Amino acid sequence: MSNPKIYDKKSMHLELEPGEKYWCKCGESKSQPFCDGSHQGTDFLPVAFTIEEKKNYSLCLCKHTKNPPFCDGTHRGL
Repeated sequence: MSNPKIYDKKSMHLELEPGEKYWCKCGESKSQPFCDGSHQGTDFLPVAFTIEEKKNYSLCLCKHTKNPPFCDGTHRGL
C-alpha cells in the first residue's frame, strides 16, 4: 500500500455530534477531515468511527496518526 498524501501538518479541532463518521485516510478529500469519495481508484478506504458524545475532538490531517482518526502528534515529526 502506498503512503497517504499529507493534507496538512496539524490537526483539526471540531465539535462533533454523536453518530457514525468517515475519516479520510487518503489525504485527497476536499471535505477534510472527512471522506468525500476521492479515494476511489486508490488503495485507501475511509476509516469509520463512532462519536458517542458531543464534544471537541482533534482529528488528524497528516494521515499518519497511529490512532486514526484522532491526532497523536505524529505531524510534528514529518
